[in-house]
Amino acid sequence: MKMKIAITGKGGVGKTTFAAIISRIYVSEGYKVLAVDADPDPNLALALGFPPEITSEIVPISEMKNLVAERTNSTPGAFGKMFKLNPKVDDIPERYCKEYNGVKLLTMGTVDTGGSGCICPENVLLKTLTSHLFLQNKDIVIMDMEAGIEHLGRGTAQGVDVFIVVVEPGIRSIQTYKHVKKLAEDIGIKKIFAVANKIKNEEDIKFVLQNIDEKNCLGFVHYSGAVGNSDRVNHSPYDSDKVTVEEIKKIKEKLDAVINN
Repeated sequence: MKMKIAITGKGGVGKTTFAAIISRIYVSEGYKVLAVDADPDPNLALALGFPPEITSEIVPISEMKNLVAERTNSTPGAFGKMFKLNPKVDDIPERYCKEYNGVKLLTMGTVDTGGSGCICPENVLLKTLTSHLFLQNKDIVIMDMEAGIEHLGRGTAQGVDVFIVVVEPGIRSIQTYKHVKKLAEDIGIKKIFAVANKIKNEEDIKFVLQNIDEKNCLGFVHYSGAVGNSDRVNHSPYDSDKVTVEEIKKIKEKLDAVINN
């Protein structure tokens, strides 16, 4: 199975926790999983349970200046110069990923440009690498993204099997879902779903379903104090709360059915 899943959502909704747990679930079922941290505030390694001695070694791809320069034929720190727009990236996932608990992790990083639309060597490398991961990589790819689709283009969208927006029962989170859904549809992504997290009661479920069509909601994950505690003690939520894991397993089963239809 060569599944490509992009996960996004407003900050604080639990998308990284969801991405980490579903990655661990697929690995527990015998699949090869490449988890990709494409959030500007990278925390996926911690959520996956990577120990400090490994996380301290992680350098985001965008911060590997020599690699960026080598692959784009650019000069570090130089602006306004010519550089290659189709850099070689096919060896990067295997060479620069870290692995723990059976999950391979690639941390992308971001480019601080003070504005949007940057055409710079770092961004070109990240976008080319993203396209490779979705269009050519043979593993299950689960990408934890920021609340947008900045890493995706129309060509890359062809490789995305499903786009998941993690929401919580609040209007700002719902608005983020609707905004991301429109952006994703505009570039050709057809399967866009929500996962509702931090559910405390039936009223929360009703609120979500009043704002998101039930057929577009993969399921609900209830609020868990154990998940919050796992972050404080630097444990993976996958190892800390079996109830949450079981809820996400049900969502994963529905996700499999959606992708295979």
